[in-house]
This record gives sequence, structure tokens and C-alpha cells, in this order.
Amino acid sequence: MFGPFRRLASSGVLGLNARNSDFIMRYNPRRLYPLVDDKLATKRLAMEAGISVPELYGVIGSYHDVRNLGAIVEGHHDFVVKPARGSGGDGILVIAGRGSRYKQGTYRLVDGTLMDPADMAHHLSNVISGQYSLGGSWDNALVEYCVKFDTTFVDHSYGGVPDIRVLVFIGYPVMAMVRLPTRHSRGKANLHQGAVGAGLDLATGRTTFGVLGNSAIDEHPDTGAPIAGLQIPHWDALLDLASRCYELTGLGYLGVDIVLDREHGPMLLELNARPGLNIQIANRCGLALRLRAVERAAGEAAADARIAFSREHFAGPVPEAALP
Repeated sequence: MFGPFRRLASSGVLGLNARNSDFIMRYNPRRLYPLVDDKLATKRLAMEAGISVPELYGVIGSYHDVRNLGAIVEGHHDFVVKPARGSGGDGILVIAGRGSRYKQGTYRLVDGTLMDPADMAHHLSNVISGQYSLGGSWDNALVEYCVKFDTTFVDHSYGGVPDIRVLVFIGYPVMAMVRLPTRHSRGKANLHQGAVGAGLDLATGRTTFGVLGNSAIDEHPDTGAPIAGLQIPHWDALLDLASRCYELTGLGYLGVDIVLDREHGPMLLELNARPGLNIQIANRCGLALRLRAVERAAGEAAADARIAFSREHFAGPVPEAALP
């Protein structure tokens, strides 16, 4: 019965237990988790380091503050509401427009759903009470700039903003994918909610393979656009941003989520101290061999040297014999 598990391990596939014991527990001190588990803390940390993030319009931290939403978003046609301590995309609202000649005072979501002010107040109250937060603790609702996705993705996204996940190990980018919203995911770039994951060649920033759920796909399910061969813009800057997040947080095993804004370029969206393992499916390549290669070969190095190492050794699926 252990044969399949041994085959997966020998091919370099990283399992949940090995991820937790060999990498998260060893390289991620728990005292540093608040830096990434709280999106407000992450945003402030990034801003101090000169890393671009979506502009924060305001914070709603109490039931009394809910009435301030109108003043916070005054002058902004679209915006995003998200729980500061949320996970998995739960509780995030992307507001694509406000009001109309038929429904004054309403908020229009990216999927076309309309929310009236009472619905919005109820949602904000749920965020504050901790309905979407890690551990159900009291939370803040962040109100921020709605990213205008780069036109590169116009044929590869349905109703939402794609994002790029880069897995960084002690400062070395080791694997990456782009998450493409779909109709089923209701415009969210979340694999568990039905977004497409597309593997990325670390050397070039081009998409390789696609996955929807646990099934390999060649085309976006809503647009029909081919998954492979899409060039991610600003790839050098994107890898530099991801690599620098190691020094930013001190966390050794880190998921870095980046969006590409058509005006502002790469922007840090959030950080994850417990990044999932679906990135292996999207790349059709195991993580374990790459992580061990970094452990063997890595030393103290600047971000540009770490990136050069990764681009040289982790270009596409790499056989074990080719690793340092």
C-alpha cells in the first residue's frame, strides 16, 4: 500500500506532512507569523520597505466605523473590501461599480450581483466579528484600491484580477504559477473556488501547463484562450519583489502573491506562511527536489544572485540529475 507514496516521494512531490515538518516548522518561526497573517501589518511593512502595494483607502475596525464606508470610498468608483486576517479568499468583495439610475446607493460586484447599503453593512459587521478570520478572532475590514489587471490577461481571465504566486525558500524563488479567475470562481483568483492554475517557467515567466481542480486543461474554460505560452510582463521585477520578501519578513518558506496593475506594475497583494501544494500540480513538477537543492547549494547571497541561481536551475520541470 505504500508503493504509490514512495513513487511520489522519489519523483520529488512534496506532501503536507513533509512541508509542515521539514520546511514550515524549521524555517518559519511562529513569532513572525503576525507579519503575514494580518494583511494590514503586511501592507505597512511593505510600504516601509518601498514595495508597491494597492493603496489603502481606510480601515473599518468596529461596528461604529461601518457607517464611515461612504466617506472612505468617496470619489472611488470601484474598490475592494477584505478581512485583514482572512484566508482562502473568503470574505473578499470586489466592488466594480457604485449605484445606477435604477439602484441608487447600491454596490455592484464583479459578477454583476448588486448589494444594497444594508447588505454591505451586514457583510462588514461579519468581517469585524471574525467570521472570515483565522481562528475566528476580531478583525479589521480593509478598504483598498481595486487593481486594474494588465491587458496581457484580457483573454485569460473572467470577471476578476489574476495573480501570481511565487513560492520563495530562504530567499530563492523555487516555483511559480498564475491563477486565472473563471466564471465558476466568480472572478476570484482562488484555486479552491474554481480558478485556473497555470505553471510558470521561472527562467522566462511563460505559462506552461494548466490545471482546473485536479484536471489538466489546455484552454481557459470560459474564454477558450490557450493556457501555455502566455508571457507574464515585468518578470524580472516580479521575481525581485518576491525574493525581497524573505528579508522583509524573515520567513524562510513563503508564498508571495503579486498582482500586475496596468498602471503601477507588480504590486504585493499578500504573503502566506503556509502556502499550499497545488502549485506542484500546475507545474507538473515536485517541490521537494528543488527545496533540497537550495538547501545544498544556497549560502548568503543578495537577491539578484538568488534569482540568477533559480532561473538557471529551475527552468521548467527539472530532472534530479540536473540539480546542484
